[in-house]
Amino acid sequence: MTFNELGLQQSLLDAVNDLGFETPSEVQEKAIPILLSKESDFVALAQTGTGKTAAFGFPLIQKIDTQSRTTQALILSPTRELCLQIANEMQLYSKYEKGLNIVAIYGGASITDQAKQIKRGAQIVVATPGRMKDMIRRRMVDITKIDYCVLDEADEMLNMGFFEDIKDILSNTPKEKSTWLFSATMPKEVSTIAKKFMHKPIEITVGAKNAGASTVQHEYYVVGGRDRYAALKRLADANPGIFSVVFCRTKRDTQKIAEKLIEDGYNAGALHGDLSQNQRDLAMNAFRKKQIQMLVATDVAARGIDVDDITHVINYQLPDEIETYTHRSGRTGRAGKSGVSMVIVTRSELRKIKTIERIIKQDFIEKQIPSGIEICEIQLYHLANNIKETTINDEIEGYLPAIGDVLEGIDREELIKKVFSVEFTRFFNYYNKAKDLNSVSSREGNSKGEVPSEGSVRYFINVGERDGYDWMTLKDFLRDTLKLEKDDIFRVDTKDSFSFFNTDASFTPLVLETFTEFKVNGRFVNVEVSNSPEKRNRKKRKGGRSNYGSRGRSNDGSRGGKKDFSKKGRSNRRKGFH
Repeated sequence: MTFNELGLQQSLLDAVNDLGFETPSEVQEKAIPILLSKESDFVALAQTGTGKTAAFGFPLIQKIDTQSRTTQALILSPTRELCLQIANEMQLYSKYEKGLNIVAIYGGASITDQAKQIKRGAQIVVATPGRMKDMIRRRMVDITKIDYCVLDEADEMLNMGFFEDIKDILSNTPKEKSTWLFSATMPKEVSTIAKKFMHKPIEITVGAKNAGASTVQHEYYVVGGRDRYAALKRLADANPGIFSVVFCRTKRDTQKIAEKLIEDGYNAGALHGDLSQNQRDLAMNAFRKKQIQMLVATDVAARGIDVDDITHVINYQLPDEIETYTHRSGRTGRAGKSGVSMVIVTRSELRKIKTIERIIKQDFIEKQIPSGIEICEIQLYHLANNIKETTINDEIEGYLPAIGDVLEGIDREELIKKVFSVEFTRFFNYYNKAKDLNSVSSREGNSKGEVPSEGSVRYFINVGERDGYDWMTLKDFLRDTLKLEKDDIFRVDTKDSFSFFNTDASFTPLVLETFTEFKVNGRFVNVEVSNSPEKRNRKKRKGGRSNYGSRGRSNDGSRGGKKDFSKKGRSNRRKGFH
């Protein structure tokens, strides 16, 4: 289906074209025709990041009478950031609607300025509950004649304690209006609002109720309570290109963890309610520009994060309300991209994992915190790839003779080892003899049919995100190439230019034979066994093809086409290899 088939008027289709939207998302496809054709109450259950703003935004704009300056629609959202995001998106959707005014009202800004904007004529008001209630009390806004009321992220507004505010606000609206409620989950409080203020609403569900997005892989790591922060750092080190939100339960923990990460050399920042609005804006702007790779946030503050390419969500602590996990994991795997939601838990919290699985209707994969030597290996690959991809600065030409004099007498192989040792030694010294952080899990069996690590083999493959793969598409590629079942390929970890995956040991001959002199679009795709950390000696495999930066090194780092550089194998990163 296309946007042309949804019933939108031409001015909105022109805006759709300008925005580059091609096909509607599922929630848009289901909601827009209903909202355009019917004057009724409406409930939509859909995950964060599925395009809900456009789902209610386009029909709302089309129904507004731009000839009247009366406020005709109210959109309530839980946070200032989300309020501004909705208002900005609505303005983009309505760029060809002459005479349409959309005003955002929220705390932290001049209430008198906002009142003046409304007085000049605002057909659509986007508001946070607290500021809207305050303006109603001061008679700065009149919503007694609105035709439409949209409750966006309804479950989150109620989780934040806005139940009474919403009831008070809705009591100032006419009974004849249409109420549209959008929510990721349907807890009891949302049902109460629906029953009290809505009449026979039409309901649609995108996916199962409260279910998590199918583009997100859910993982959990069992550690001791004192090792939680050390585990967080290793997970960050295990993913060199990480761009993540780290969730903590309290504002105090959020600030403390962010400060510790910064002290330890990570590009981190904090986002929570105790920060001033200016501080929060600075943090969000830095995050959007990827100057911050790890944004440590509370659940409330994170509602304003409108970034589509977040690679990981890390649950440093599980939320008190299990339904909140759905919102957290929904920050990644957005706009059709894949993502990973990681949970750091102690053994006593394992029962919560089962509860979450039941609510989101998806299984978790139990994974191991990477060892120190595995992190060193991944960082070494990451450094090699960065060197390979670095654009040469021509200004260095004038310095080359002097540099050549300094390096005189060092042969090529020794020079390579020295270059890589500059960074590798720092990581190796940090992680050498690092303890095992993994706590023995008491959970019976592994989810998704995962084979215990003792009976599995870990492989290195020289393709990654730069080749267009994520954990889902790489798993599909391997399954189709090897003609194996879905659960026969597991623990797929994609990095920038390389990846790792596991199979049961019985499939090793098939894997190595299949990927001998194997090409995709004329390029060799190499797969090698990445041994466990305890096994330092590597075995060479016939048929391999040396490829600097991804494979083809001896144990001591020298270049040798028939030797294997890999020492261990997972994925890792600590600040140092850039």
